[in-house]
Amino acid sequence: MTAYSSSEVLVGREADLAALKDALKRTRSAEPSTVLVGGEAGVGKTRLVEEFRRAAEADGARVLTGQALELGEEGLPFAPFAAALRELVQADGPAVLRGRERDFARLLPELGAPPDAVEAHRGYLFDLVAALFARLSEDRSVVLVLEDLHWADRSTRDLIGFLVRSARLPHVLLLITYRTDELHRGHPLRPFLAELDRVRGVQRLELDRLDRDGTAAMLTHLLGAEPEPRTADSVHERAQGNPFFIEQFALSGDPDCSDIPHSLRDLLLSRVDQLSEVAQRVLRVAAVGGTRFGHELLARVAGLADAELESALRAVVAAQLIVVDTDGGYEFRHALVREAVHDDLLPGEHARMHSRYAGAIEAGPELVAMGRAPAEIAHHWYAAHDRPRALVAAKQAADHACRRYAYAEQARLLERVLELWEQVPDAGGRLGVDHLDLLEETALSAIQAGDHKRALKLTRAALADLDADAEPLRAARLLVRRGKLLSNKGASNGEAEAREAHRLLKTVPNSSERVMLLADVAQAYCAVDLDEAGRIAEEAMGLAVELGDVATEVSTMITYGRICAGRIPTEESLEAMFRAAERARAADDLPNLARALVNASDGLFRLGRYEESAAGAAEGVPHADRVGVSRTTGVFLMANHAEALIALGRWDAADARLAEAARKDPPGTLALPWMRLRARLRLARGHEGAQALAERAVAFLGRPYLNQDNRLSLHELRILAALHAGDHPAAVAAAGAGLAEPDLDALPRYAWPLLAAAAEAADRAGDPELTARVRESAATVPVRRPADRAYEAHVRACLDRDPDAWRAAVTAWRADGQRYPLAVALRGLAETAAGAGDRATAAGAVEEAAAIAGALGAAPLVAQMDTLAQRLGLRSAAAAVAAAPDGTEVLTAREREVLRLVAEGHSNGRIAERLYISPKTASVHVSRIIAKLGVANRVEAAAVAHRLGLLDES
Repeated sequence: MTAYSSSEVLVGREADLAALKDALKRTRSAEPSTVLVGGEAGVGKTRLVEEFRRAAEADGARVLTGQALELGEEGLPFAPFAAALRELVQADGPAVLRGRERDFARLLPELGAPPDAVEAHRGYLFDLVAALFARLSEDRSVVLVLEDLHWADRSTRDLIGFLVRSARLPHVLLLITYRTDELHRGHPLRPFLAELDRVRGVQRLELDRLDRDGTAAMLTHLLGAEPEPRTADSVHERAQGNPFFIEQFALSGDPDCSDIPHSLRDLLLSRVDQLSEVAQRVLRVAAVGGTRFGHELLARVAGLADAELESALRAVVAAQLIVVDTDGGYEFRHALVREAVHDDLLPGEHARMHSRYAGAIEAGPELVAMGRAPAEIAHHWYAAHDRPRALVAAKQAADHACRRYAYAEQARLLERVLELWEQVPDAGGRLGVDHLDLLEETALSAIQAGDHKRALKLTRAALADLDADAEPLRAARLLVRRGKLLSNKGASNGEAEAREAHRLLKTVPNSSERVMLLADVAQAYCAVDLDEAGRIAEEAMGLAVELGDVATEVSTMITYGRICAGRIPTEESLEAMFRAAERARAADDLPNLARALVNASDGLFRLGRYEESAAGAAEGVPHADRVGVSRTTGVFLMANHAEALIALGRWDAADARLAEAARKDPPGTLALPWMRLRARLRLARGHEGAQALAERAVAFLGRPYLNQDNRLSLHELRILAALHAGDHPAAVAAAGAGLAEPDLDALPRYAWPLLAAAAEAADRAGDPELTARVRESAATVPVRRPADRAYEAHVRACLDRDPDAWRAAVTAWRADGQRYPLAVALRGLAETAAGAGDRATAAGAVEEAAAIAGALGAAPLVAQMDTLAQRLGLRSAAAAVAAAPDGTEVLTAREREVLRLVAEGHSNGRIAERLYISPKTASVHVSRIIAKLGVANRVEAAAVAHRLGLLDES
């Protein structure tokens, strides 16, 4: 009986292959598509992908493949993308990069030296990668296969997340494989996959083991004849339906498959044992090098004559244990074989082989792919248990990762340095740093990687090791950092840290760092003592002037202006911020310029100068990116930009900006600026994910500490979420909690929106007690800006339910310029006018409100106006949705396609077939159409579509 080396027939995967083909079809309809293929090792993920690749290429798609390296989190950043791009460049030449070779050199070092860190940033690199794949997919669909994501580093996951959540390339299918049996409880891929599952267009396929019939079918093909039932039963019991294990049984040479060892390790090693001693030795050496390895590196480590090595490799290749890859190197046919061989090494042999690899790569970095050497060397010295060399190599690899913006990898490598510190004599001398320096650097890298929890622990450890009286400046720096981390976490206001840091700074000679820390202390005091905060900020500003350091002076000016923003007229603080911005711009001081633009755009918003606010915030975003503060200052700028765009009625642009802020993944409470704005936007638009996002944001109210502006905004959001859910008791309870917050009068910008939401809750619920509380609170909140005046009129109208009061609110909102509140006020006017019998006023308000809401895509408000229009006997407000005054159409092109098929009488299943989408997606489109048109069912939707001419091809 002849046993074939591998099965050419795909057994038991027909449905999975069909799902992949359907996903590819969706990309031809400009639907972003991502498929996550999971399964245990050996279950057939790669085999399925290979089959799909052949089908996709035969269908005209372009397929690029990359694989993660088995170096763990400290491995080479972006390795799968680098491999895919390398395949592209090898096929099409560097010209495919359109002159961006230097930028792409961060992924492909062979293209030359990358730009300096100040000239590029990770977000720019992500945008370049997305733009490249978008261009490649203009003429035909592109399939990007990324294999073994369970081995991928944090940077690779971040780039995948960017492509899936933000770039959303319409003609690109992202096909990702990973091992489910590698995902232990703490594996970083678990939360990442959970996040991707919530993104529209992402589909997860879990490959199951074959059943007994599948095992028999596979054995029949591999053995060339149908096996005895007893044999099939035995193999199925031992292999448990794992195709790779089944294949190994069939290749054992025993027709009955009866002599195969029971343990997996013995199963995998049984074929290795059939090799000659030299071939086994070569295979063991290769296993230490990783799943993929080059010939020259293997030759140097193995120490064999060329002829002997080549003969051994030929035997190993013939045994199907390794294969020759497209780059001329080698790859284990299955990672399990490599693992089994590697784990079978004796302890001394294990250390000796890893040591040889480390030495060989140190002597010849060109033996591995460009850019891989530092990570490889660190990995091998650590595995060799050579602690001194592992210490130095890990620090060097961490520095290399930092230069590539791979902060998570840098943090993990620095953690290894900390682990080895106590085990290596004179570790500080070897590295040229002391332990406190290392703790600070590791904490900073953790902050940049977004791991604030770890950064807090490291900062505490540094403070515990520090003699504050001997090094007061360092102690103050660490205390300020700890206070910020606690505040961002929502754990405390950082008062204790600020007071101690202030005490220590009084003992330190004046310097730029001392002054900057004083400004940070002043900022921290804002939460507990605004007067003291202003005094310290003023002191810092004076000391900065004495130093003559422009950057320090500008920084303290910005801090002082921010602290005093609520205590002096906005116009006055804004002028000071403009001066600070101009000085920073003249000095090319981008960090301070970005900070100044945050405050300036906020001040402009307060004054109702929304266009200027949007422009100022937009100017600052690229500055924040360039200096590496995109996850902090940059997120505030993006949120300010979006807030101004929302006021101006440019909701699509605002949502795109908030999505950009979200993908920065700011940690802790730093996420609230984008989160609460996007939740409000989604609620207003009736987005299916609105309630979930609102709940996620409101959950921050449960933290021990949250600054007051965030608290007031989140109470407002909780009221709005309850109102949109139709839960009036919950809205009343949320309003009561919001009104119970102290010092509403100190923050009118955030108090007035809260009062407006509370007033609506009182009105909808008909709650006289809440009405009285809102009136009482509103009487204490000052009116300082145009929006305050509009909100004051809005609150009064909501409580009085009088047409004249609503007319005043409409007039005030027209003067302020915010579009959505104007539409809401028009709704109030329409409702009260209709109740008073003023049909003409009600009709005009309905039409204008519906038109504004339609242009914004505010489907719930459109539906409310449609209901009111029907009550008044007016034409459907859906007409305003279909054709808003500015030409905006709420129904997307895809929704019009779906609506046309609905009008033709097709079911969701048939719509899905016609448009190459899933029935679930078709159902979601139909539901959104019904909501946007304000109708009850698909029959009414079809009728409205015909009546309004929404189905015209033009």
